Amino acid sequence: MRADRLISLLLLLQNRGRMTAPELASELEVSVRTVYRDVEALGASGIPVHAERGPEGGYRLREGFRTRLTGLTDAEAAALFLTGTSGPARDLGLDTVLATAQLKLQAALPAELANRTRQVQDRFHLDAPGWFRDADPVPFLGPVAEAVWEQRVLRTHYRAWRGEGWRELHPLGMVLKSGIWYLVAQGDSGIRTYRVSRLLAVEATGDTFERPAGFDLAAHWEEFSQRLGAARYRGTARLRLSPRGQKLLPMCFGAVGTRALDTAGTPDDGGWVEVTMAVETTNVAVGDLLRLGTEAEVLAPPELRRAVADTVAGLAARYGAVDAPGGRHHGADGHASGGHTSDGLASEGHASGGRVSGGHLSDGHVSSRP
Repeated sequence: MRADRLISLLLLLQNRGRMTAPELASELEVSVRTVYRDVEALGASGIPVHAERGPEGGYRLREGFRTRLTGLTDAEAAALFLTGTSGPARDLGLDTVLATAQLKLQAALPAELANRTRQVQDRFHLDAPGWFRDADPVPFLGPVAEAVWEQRVLRTHYRAWRGEGWRELHPLGMVLKSGIWYLVAQGDSGIRTYRVSRLLAVEATGDTFERPAGFDLAAHWEEFSQRLGAARYRGTARLRLSPRGQKLLPMCFGAVGTRALDTAGTPDDGGWVEVTMAVETTNVAVGDLLRLGTEAEVLAPPELRRAVADTVAGLAARYGAVDAPGGRHHGADGHASGGHTSDGLASEGHASGGRVSGGHLSDGHVSSRP
């Protein structure tokens, strides 16, 4: 382990130039005292590492020194062929470049390692976009990527949720998340994230800009993702779930649904349980929770329960004039004439033992009031 760390320390100094002990410790995930010991070990082995004191000090290699230590392990060589996928490279116009680089790397590797990389390509395929969703059209991806690389100011026409408008941006980096391209750029309101597919026009101004000192794209994206997640879920909902609903919850809500199941209480005689789940705004939560159909009942908060009931009542009124399956007829007023549903608002015709007769949901029942 220490030999690997010494190699990593040497390559960091070779690739990045001067680095402080705290910076090296952060990169290597060790203590500063360990960095001091490792630098001494490199010096004792003949590596010309120089220490410079002062505010601008740190460790650096002697000018002109380059190590020839570039051998790759089996795992490292294999990992290199998983770092780039053909889809994103094609989006950026780099698919041919990527393929050529991989061929050159394979040709430079010993026969055993080259064979292992071919096995990786035969056995692993990375497909970034999510299921059942067409890729975003990104006609301006090329010009945006070029501006990011060359640090050129862009004048963009962007469609945000609150409307469209022109803005001048300093493009700092790009991120591919779940098959969607995002641009991280600095504008009048600071550093923001923009979805590339919502760019309606892009104009190169010809001006260049200076990147903010110390800006780290990966660190910025991590912080942005955390803030987005915290802002997304603004409340919690108390739900009552059937046995089937308990299976559907993680399928419909992912990790949020899985965490909600961890809060489940003791099942009742019918196998129903109560859980607490993080939800978004009321309007969004209504649509999401209706995906569970009759397998869930909202118990709290009251405003969410009312909103679900109102939506269900609206659907009943909308479809009430249509003959129901099995020959049931609905009145002209849009309400059902009565009876249980075959797969209505709750499993086996019940929602907490309730019945469907049109109107608002109340304590597991739907009242006849409009």
